[in-house]
Amino acid sequence: MSGSGAWIFFAPFDALTTQRSLVWELTKRDILGRYRGANFGLLWSIISPFLMLSIYTFAFGTVLGGRWPEVESGGASFAIVLFAALIVHGFFAECLVKAPALVAGQPALVKRVVFPLDVLPWPMILSAGFHTLANLLVFLLLQIILDGRVHLTALWFPVVLAPLALAALAVGWALSALGAYLRDIGQITPLLSVALLFLSTAMVPISVMPDQYRWLFSVNPLSFIMEQSRDVLVRGLAPDFAGLAFYALTAFLVAVLARALFDRLRKGFADVL
Repeated sequence: MSGSGAWIFFAPFDALTTQRSLVWELTKRDILGRYRGANFGLLWSIISPFLMLSIYTFAFGTVLGGRWPEVESGGASFAIVLFAALIVHGFFAECLVKAPALVAGQPALVKRVVFPLDVLPWPMILSAGFHTLANLLVFLLLQIILDGRVHLTALWFPVVLAPLALAALAVGWALSALGAYLRDIGQITPLLSVALLFLSTAMVPISVMPDQYRWLFSVNPLSFIMEQSRDVLVRGLAPDFAGLAFYALTAFLVAVLARALFDRLRKGFADVL
């Protein structure tokens, strides 16, 4: 393989390794800017997931709670089963909704010839990771309160989430590049985020779905990661390493293609902003 060909496969991580300080500063700006002016500040990163979980549990717990074997057997509460999936969705949804504006919302940076625009998805990923960590801490505390235990297999959760982070990185490059030209993408992604939630295994197990609709839930890229998260966080099982490896490989290849698309389209960013 030629040197340039080999570089293509390192391209997804190039900005993170060569622009670490810039990525870190942009990540801090993104996290702190989100809560600037709020009386509770960063505490909202803890309060928000708890309020969200309360709403979903109240709305769906009575109807759907008994569908889960873990809940029916008394092994876990519905709030815990649901929260494990909402953590996954929250991570990906934050990236999905932000991605179209990464370039379109930064005209001043785009017009700086020396600014490395390819770093922009990384602060988005790390900021979403920060909020995921906050959600995970709330989850573990709630699990102790409601179920009286925390599984040691929860330590595998970063391994479970890593392939989805690669997929989110691909989404960041692809949608940020396309969003500079097609502003309507920013209107579609919030709706897509909701669809990904309700057409996943977040609310009900796939086993209770009608046969003709199961494929729709199975092809949802979040469903597999949600179930892996439940394995390590709720069921106390080791993750499916083979499945995660295949997911990661697929996400990596998509990220390589998305980065190539970004590089191809970036020459016109300044003209359309």
